[in-house]
Amino acid sequence: MSASCSQWFRLQRNLSKGAGKTVILICSEDRRVISCLSVGACCVLKPELALVIWDSFGFLRFQRLDYVYLNAGIMPNPKLNIKAFFCGLFSRNVIRMFSTAEGLLTQHDRVTADGLQEVFETNVFGHFILIRELEPLLCHSDSPSQLIWTSSRNASKSNFSLEDIQHAKGQEPYSSSKYATDLLNVALNRNFNQKGLYSSVVCPGTVLTNMTYGILPPFVWTLLLPVIWLIRFFANAFTLTPYNGSEALVWLSHQNPESLNPLAKYLSSTTGLGSNYVTFQKLDIDEEMAEKFYQKLLELEKRVRTTIVKSDCRS
Repeated sequence: MSASCSQWFRLQRNLSKGAGKTVILICSEDRRVISCLSVGACCVLKPELALVIWDSFGFLRFQRLDYVYLNAGIMPNPKLNIKAFFCGLFSRNVIRMFSTAEGLLTQHDRVTADGLQEVFETNVFGHFILIRELEPLLCHSDSPSQLIWTSSRNASKSNFSLEDIQHAKGQEPYSSSKYATDLLNVALNRNFNQKGLYSSVVCPGTVLTNMTYGILPPFVWTLLLPVIWLIRFFANAFTLTPYNGSEALVWLSHQNPESLNPLAKYLSSTTGLGSNYVTFQKLDIDEEMAEKFYQKLLELEKRVRTTIVKSDCRS
């Protein structure tokens, strides 16, 4: 589980209710562990907490995983399209623009040492590999397990192409990666529900974190807060705080996964008066397209693993 520390602590507190439960925090870096633990240090954590600096061997002592929250994500070097902003501001789509930021943000992506686009590898492919590694702990027909993805209202079908799943040729890799997440969610349900594994996607809304501070400086967001609070009476996507944004993440952990709609995205929402609630919207997904994307990920996984083996042999 990779999350902003406030979101992580709220999830930890809710998921750990009851005896015999262990919450596993997976981090790729020591500093993330220290940061998240500093949040929890203010309270007494009654349940057992397992820390895993990512490697597959860290899971050998567990027999099953009930929930896996997949929300590591990046939006590198975001730039606000000022022209699109002002055009949208005086159009009838103004509420949708504020809710989804569709067409407003571009990012400068780069190629990683693995030869993959950074946003795609971080937001989608890394999670896919993690699921593949954890498959034996997730698939139990006697009791279902849940994958809960952090997607976005910014996910747009127009920014995704099966011919360019990594969005190497586009300027909105974040939007593309979140639509890819929605596709993968649908494909996983088609392929794994019968094995006891269920998948859902969530949007936390617009939360003021380091990611949004990359779009506009913190002081600008502070100046905009009165306007945002007013807009929140019409557009419920402005959750603003990580605690509010985690509403749907926590809500899903209390639902029977077999009763959830596999073609829905669950949205954290906040009213103009500050009350939190969960709603949902139908995914704009073609199930055959989702299956084709899943097969492309399997092919990419095979190529990547082959490259790693060859690299290890040379060394």
